[in-house]
Amino acid sequence: MAQPLTVPSMTAGADFVLRPWEMSDLPLVREAAADEYIPLVTTIPSPYSDGAAEAYVRRQWQRAATGAGYPFAIVRTRDRRPVGSIGLWLKDAAEGRATLGYWMTGPARRQGVAGAALRTVTTWALHELRIPRVQLLVEPWNTASARTAESAGYVSEGLLRGWQQVGDRRRDMIMYARLQEEPPAGGRVPTGG
Repeated sequence: MAQPLTVPSMTAGADFVLRPWEMSDLPLVREAAADEYIPLVTTIPSPYSDGAAEAYVRRQWQRAATGAGYPFAIVRTRDRRPVGSIGLWLKDAAEGRATLGYWMTGPARRQGVAGAALRTVTTWALHELRIPRVQLLVEPWNTASARTAESAGYVSEGLLRGWQQVGDRRRDMIMYARLQEEPPAGGRVPTGG
């Protein structure tokens, strides 16, 4: 069995913090459950119930406890409102790669939130955790998520046909990746501390 992980708190740009999930995040789960897409590609419960939402938060804790990955809630600093989620999943860590996934609720979209969170977790994974490759998958129609990945220095590696079940259909996905030896987005090299 993998070692339990401690999910750290990290700043993501000037306006957001990434932190472990809390039971106080149930309103975020409710908001995500009402989204037409988020429940299709995540384990967000739909339809929403308080019990299912509490089980969702416990699953995030369990993922860290079993070493499966680092689930973060993305929280706006000015009002402490959670607006999304990002997770670093370690299923393939023994092969030198990890997979990132993220989602934002409607009001947080198109504000740079996902990009700030993605840059933060990617830099941490590549340079602090020393994972050689971090990858993520984007549906071909999701141009906003593709732009977010590219702004964080990810490179499109190609189309994976019928890669993933989304709702009731197999969907194509575009694989994006960042490698440890590549310079960070913006050209800044992280410093140890």
